[in-house]
Order: sequence, then structure tokens, then C-alpha cells
Amino acid sequence: MIKWTLPLLLLLCLQGQAATTLKVLQFNIWQEGTVVPGGFEAIADEIIHTGADIITFSEVRNYKQTRFCDRIREALAKRGRTFYSEYSYDSGILSAYPITQFETISPEKDDHGSVYKAVVRVDGTNVAVYTAHLDYLHAANYLPRGYHSSSWKKLPAPVTNADSILADNRASQRDEEIALFMADARRETAKGSIVILGGDFNEPSHRDWTAATKDLFDHHGAIVSWNVTMALEKEGFTDAYRRLYPNPVTHPGFTFPAGNTAVPVSKLAWSPDADDRDRIDFVFFRPDKRLRLKGATIVGPRASVVYGAIRDEHTKDKFMAPKGVWPTDHKALLVTFDLK
Repeated sequence: MIKWTLPLLLLLCLQGQAATTLKVLQFNIWQEGTVVPGGFEAIADEIIHTGADIITFSEVRNYKQTRFCDRIREALAKRGRTFYSEYSYDSGILSAYPITQFETISPEKDDHGSVYKAVVRVDGTNVAVYTAHLDYLHAANYLPRGYHSSSWKKLPAPVTNADSILADNRASQRDEEIALFMADARRETAKGSIVILGGDFNEPSHRDWTAATKDLFDHHGAIVSWNVTMALEKEGFTDAYRRLYPNPVTHPGFTFPAGNTAVPVSKLAWSPDADDRDRIDFVFFRPDKRLRLKGATIVGPRASVVYGAIRDEHTKDKFMAPKGVWPTDHKALLVTFDLK
């Protein structure tokens, strides 16, 4: 009897420890998909295509007094999946798990960005999901490319001094917005929640502007300790993509500007005479023994916009090609976790 009971108990224990797969999609939807013909339906199609469980949106607009959160849930229900959401503006959260708490962390004002939080219950564990669409002005990564950081007018020459670049960068509201996130995330961690952040930061990573890339992608020699990602790392957060793919040369992970052939390239290029490819869409998480990072995939067209033209990428980045029409000027990022 004991001979059979012990293996059975062991099997039951292992089953009790089975992990739940959690797929998080960071998705800038470019004015709710309105710029691309068929864009809204394509947003829904791509969510189904990726199998995402949690989506962090950027550029939620609620046009014509509509509620994007309701419209996208209804579109996904017609495609066979149930999601939960709450009203928000500028950024948003969609979850396959019921939302037990929803809160504005940094309210949108004058189009300077926003941060929201949704606490979802996943198999008995609270997961605090944050979405961030940070201030788009003083985008100092354009300065080394020879463009103004807020007007995107061409400069007489590239700005390559790191101190000058960072001084302009700090004039944005991104550092204040991420500080509000970190303060709230500390409280969630103290309560025992797992913390995940997805967002379009409108700012690159210090892990991408290194000595290895200083002569690539029109960095023009600049090595820059970008503020937002530096602050997140100092706080103990992990950049999911760079954790899996630490080499910014072989795996640059560009998310903007996407080579979207559904619209004129003039709508995609902010600095048409430069190579302004950057990784500005991220998923960060606070390391936790209950959470294991499994994979990260860029979703969208492999091509990017380079010097005002759409060109294929020949990097080692892992891509998931769009199902059909691609609805945005960004590429999305799909990160897969195991949650115990």
C-alpha cells in the first residue's frame, strides 16, 4: 500500500506546484488604430494572435465619447475571449483575469503621459500590473540624430555630449512619472504582490546606448545613461528583453519606428534623414521567486524605418509576424512568464 501511496502523493504535490503561463503584451496602438485602415479590428486580431493574457496599451484616446476599454473587450468577446478592463485615457490595461483594483498613478495632463495600475488575481496570487505611456516631449534620443527633441526640426549639427543630452532628457516629465510608479510599486511589493510594468517610455535604455553601439544607429559616439531605465534598475527592476538578450548589437530589439507598409512612410519617420531606430517599448518586472521569465518576442513587421525608407532588419531578434494588417507605427513586445 505504501509503495503506491508515496508516488501518488508526490504526483499530487507536483501538480499543486504547476506553473501558470502569463503572457504580457506591451502594445502602442497609435491613436487606437485610427491612422491605419482597419486598425481597430487589427488590434483585436493581434491580441488573439499573440495569446496575450495581459495587455498594456499606449495611446488610448476614447474618440467621439466612446470607451476604448469597452469597445476592445466587445471585439475580443466576438473572437471568443473574455477580458476585463477599466476606463482610462492615454494608457490602458486589459486582463484575462478579473481586476480587483484599478488606480490612476500619474494622471494624463496636456498630453504629457500617464501611469495606471490594475491588480489582478492569478491563481491566488495578486499581480500588480502597471501601464505607462510616458511624456513624449524632450525626446533627447533625437538630439544625437541631429533633430530637436520636441519640435523634431533639423538641427545645425548632432548633439553628442552626454551631459547635454541628459539635461534635455530630464526636462521631460518621464522621470517624475516613473518615480510615482516606483513609489506605488514599493507599496505593492510590501503587500506581497508581484509587480509587472509595461510601457512606451518614449526614451531608450542605457543598456542600448553603450560603447558597443556608440558608432551604430546614428548614436554618433554618444554613450548615454538614460534616466528612466537607470532608475528602474536601481530600484531593483529587470528589463525582460535585455535579461534574455543582453547584446544590443545582435539583438537591438527596436520597437520604433516600425516599417508599416499600410501607411505612407512620411507618417512613420520623425527624423527622415537619420537612423532613429530605438527600443522604447518595455516590460519590466521585480524579480520574485514565484515568477520565472520564459521568453520575449517582438510582434510586428520585421522591417523598420531607416533614413526615411522602410528596410528589413537582419538582426537576431525573435519576431512574431503580424496576422494581417499591422495597426501601428510601433512594434509590440510579448513577454512570457511562468507564475507559481
